[in-house]
Amino acid sequence: MTTAPETTPTIVLVGHGMVGQRFLEALAERGLTATHRVVVLCEEPRPAYDRVRLTSYFSGRTPEDLSMTDPRFIEDHGIELRVGDPAESVDREAREVTARSGLVVGYDVLVLATGSYPFVPPVPGKDAEGCFVYRTIEDLLAIEEYAKNATTGAVVGGGLLGLEAAGALDGLGLTSHIVEFAPRLMPVQVDEGGGAALLRTVEGMGLSVHTGVGTQEIVTGADGAVTGMKLSDGSELATDLVVFSAGVRPRDQLARDCGLTVGERGGIAVDERCRTVADPRVFAIGECALAADGRVYGLVAPGYEQARTAAATIAIAEADKADKADEADEADRLTFTGADLSTKLKLLGVDVASFGDAHGATDGCLDVVYSDSRAGLYKKLVIGGDGTLLGGILVGDAEAYGTLRAFTGSVPPVPPESLVLPAGAGAPAQLGPSALPDEAVVCSCHNVTKGAVRGAVTEHRCTTVPEVKKCTKAGTGCGSCVKVLGQLVTAELEASGVEVDKGLCGCFARTREELYEIVHALRVTSHRDLLDRYGREDARGGDGCEVCKPTVGSIIASLAPVIGASGYVLDGEQAALQDTNDHFLANLQKNGSYSVVPRIPGGEIAPEKLIVIGEIARDFGLYTKITGGQRIDMFGARVEQLPLIWARLVDAGFESGHAYGKSLRTVKSCVGQTWCRYGVQDSVRMAIGLELRYRGLRSPHKLKSAVSGCARECAEARSKDFGVIATASGWNLYVGGNGGATPRHADLLAQDLSDAELVRLVDRFLMFYIRTADRLERTSTWLERIPGGLDHVRDVVVHDALGICDELEAQMRAHVSHYRDEWAETINDPEKLARFVSFVNAPDTPDPVVGFVPERDQMKPDLPLLNIGMRPAQSTEAALEGSAQR
Repeated sequence: MTTAPETTPTIVLVGHGMVGQRFLEALAERGLTATHRVVVLCEEPRPAYDRVRLTSYFSGRTPEDLSMTDPRFIEDHGIELRVGDPAESVDREAREVTARSGLVVGYDVLVLATGSYPFVPPVPGKDAEGCFVYRTIEDLLAIEEYAKNATTGAVVGGGLLGLEAAGALDGLGLTSHIVEFAPRLMPVQVDEGGGAALLRTVEGMGLSVHTGVGTQEIVTGADGAVTGMKLSDGSELATDLVVFSAGVRPRDQLARDCGLTVGERGGIAVDERCRTVADPRVFAIGECALAADGRVYGLVAPGYEQARTAAATIAIAEADKADKADEADEADRLTFTGADLSTKLKLLGVDVASFGDAHGATDGCLDVVYSDSRAGLYKKLVIGGDGTLLGGILVGDAEAYGTLRAFTGSVPPVPPESLVLPAGAGAPAQLGPSALPDEAVVCSCHNVTKGAVRGAVTEHRCTTVPEVKKCTKAGTGCGSCVKVLGQLVTAELEASGVEVDKGLCGCFARTREELYEIVHALRVTSHRDLLDRYGREDARGGDGCEVCKPTVGSIIASLAPVIGASGYVLDGEQAALQDTNDHFLANLQKNGSYSVVPRIPGGEIAPEKLIVIGEIARDFGLYTKITGGQRIDMFGARVEQLPLIWARLVDAGFESGHAYGKSLRTVKSCVGQTWCRYGVQDSVRMAIGLELRYRGLRSPHKLKSAVSGCARECAEARSKDFGVIATASGWNLYVGGNGGATPRHADLLAQDLSDAELVRLVDRFLMFYIRTADRLERTSTWLERIPGGLDHVRDVVVHDALGICDELEAQMRAHVSHYRDEWAETINDPEKLARFVSFVNAPDTPDPVVGFVPERDQMKPDLPLLNIGMRPAQSTEAALEGSAQR
């Protein structure tokens, strides 16, 4: 099959990995997708995905989560993407590419982005059943399936991917071994000292490391499956599964077959504009390319730079054809002659980073080293004779990576030893973003300088990190520069005279987190007292505002048992701090009526209680709806009806569902192992326990949870603020999910927990979130904003890095022991009941604007009535009667 001749020029891209996708984006940025036909031949069965974060699949991310390809981008730019249909041959004379399907595509420009393939040492048994490589999502799926019947796994290779593979096997429950031929782990990135620190940490996690030995043979059983390995030192290692991760080689066979020049050790030879040296119509980018400096680059950042260079070269060639070469910006004439090999990774939970001349190959250089074997820390800076920072290695703590890498090639403004010493050991220097030169590269993935970030703020009027990301692409690659990016944006705004007021509102100059600490430490029990003592000068003595009143009210409510305040939100001053929903303990609807939402823990309800809800809805003429939170909402109650409805609900054993408050809403569940043949734990029991424990807990924003009884995830736990998924060994805890307007899959915080361990970590997580989040900040946003992100939260919540876990647990115990149902308290207090009227001066008069019309045997708000205004309302009974007659 041959495609019909095209009048528009055609660009064919062979390969659709991370670099290939970046090339397509670069074409689109230059308008080439509008003037060219673009055809992509992709070998894998799925579009480009994030191979850097491949191992996160074993932490719960799905292949869809890892995708880097927006279908709308492909569609909007008219790109013809053919997945599962790789190029089989290239005819350079006819300028045609033949795909596996038989499709023949003519090209004007051909771009090879075929990547690399895993190197498997030529040892006997390497192809046996149970041997795998670690390169694609399909590889991971195969490993996951095979591991179900294995107990021990071994990884051949102790480099970047090798350690990730070992972590994956460990996460799958296998006893894991790492076999590395070099004398240390990660021999390319770290030196002997860094390798030693890494080794201690990895072995401390229960993994066995064998360095300085090679694999001589894969031993198999009678069935041909792996049973062990023979090593070069004569020892044998029993294992059921082997993963080869011993490096990669450029995929250049397609180029070899069509006569393109390749390097002696592989790689398609290209010039500084990424054109193949044998044919200027053919480009090569990424791991398949042998760059002009004679190196093959295996990191994504150089590949991105090559993609930009190739796109720029194609654009310049088009401008030359159109006699518009003089219009091409000089900056567009990009070249690629080498790249920064700096990298920062978290391997097996350990921060590892190297940058610049990490191994000190420069003549006359000196090392500045800090090492703490007990803490697993190793930091080395390589300094030139003139004081220039040449490079470095960081193991165990890479917090300063972004700043140090940006200073590489310059003389830091402080002594080098102060850059590696920990706090309390010599007053470490805190270098702010103002110390970086404008030419310093902040984002190596997209080669974005500090000057470009400053320009985004001053010239393009960007005022937030997301806006700067969109403008410059900084921070959209590996993400290691996001913290420095935030510092730069804030510093530039302040330098531009833009006051960056971090205060909660016009009444308080302090943040919500700071106000929380003040209330907690000083036992402040009223908004007025807090405002008079810690408010802005011109706000003291006032009443506060619509921002600070509910925020402070929430803080006091969440800390009530600890600071000696009343936890009941309608007590005293607290009642005046609440917004409309909390003021009436119900959600206000668009026609002025309210919803009634009783708690149904875990979604489990007895028939008798179902009947009660049905009777109440019938008697009060309420609209009923089963919600996604596995409970039944009743809509259309007038404010004066709320106490009457709730009196009946409380009498039947119901409690407030807190649908109106910034607090725990629901804990969904599947039926679990009690009923489901796939269930491995009792998810309903756990969901009920969690919901009853955290009911009424006031927080910066609403909280949602779910418990799934197996990995099929029927309760959708990973779309919740905290979600629990059962495993054969216990429970996995996920945090920071959101299924709303900005969906986010939750991240794995801890795995294989017992019931007690799970509850303890959830206690800590929730109280730490309440303590540090901003006003109206969901856990998903908080987790991405808080310095250090998930890693910091895990350090605090799981490892008690700040030493506050006992305090967090005590606060939660106080909440649990002091919990009182708000509606049960309200219906027994005549003074509180007096507020439930539409008109204070006419308490027996219902709001005439609240009316209803029939629909589907129920009723709905009479919205035109809201526009007409004060007209006699049709009663609920009349609306339903009309519905029945219809």
